[in-house]
Amino acid sequence: MTHPHLPSTPPAVIPGYDGGPYRYRPELLDDHLFWVGHLHNWCAELEEVEEFVEEAEDLAAGRLQAGLLSGEQWPVFTVPLAGGCLLHVVYRAFAEDEGIDYLLHHPEWDAAEQVAADEGCFSGPGLCWDELVAAADNGLPGGSTADPHARLLLLLPAFGDADAPAGAVDRLAAALRARTRFAEPERLAAALLAAQGPCGAPRWRRDPDGALVNDGEHSPRCAHALPAARQERISAALAAR
Repeated sequence: MTHPHLPSTPPAVIPGYDGGPYRYRPELLDDHLFWVGHLHNWCAELEEVEEFVEEAEDLAAGRLQAGLLSGEQWPVFTVPLAGGCLLHVVYRAFAEDEGIDYLLHHPEWDAAEQVAADEGCFSGPGLCWDELVAAADNGLPGGSTADPHARLLLLLPAFGDADAPAGAVDRLAAALRARTRFAEPERLAAALLAAQGPCGAPRWRRDPDGALVNDGEHSPRCAHALPAARQERISAALAAR
């Protein structure tokens, strides 16, 4: 369920990102088929995917996703962070270049930082486990949903972390149980965290300047992907509590 005081209008523009017009679709967060589609590329990495998603359900979710990625208005979901930053999950509805982008922005920045992209040209991961949980649990108003389970699942495809703690399975299972109708959320959570999507599960470390970087081959946050100053501000924004 969405928070009664959340804004009804999405951003008019996301600086440095060519897209829109945007539309908030908070009602989708209560739709199991939306989550089947949103998590599809993670699930698709699992050999046993058919055990978790029935064929008819998968087809219906695919039709819903295709509609979201082909309209004139781009669905966007926003998660606020401490310090005034926002994480936007944008359904990129470019013809023949559709996908889902994960964008980090602060009002004082000239342009948003894309930390991950799901579908189309994959990039990521953009979040370690601690950053994912911090964004889900901060309780800040001003986004598309205040529910930590929905926030966790929205941002999950941007996550990758070889050192996720043992408790990560229980936490993800709780989110799946709360927001979806998957029959075995604990087993699915364990499988998802073992596979961790098409960009894999890199290891994270602090570079000499204090930025949190990883060793993933496809991540904007790998050690040499961005100038040090940009890596530092991304790390600071995602670490803010």
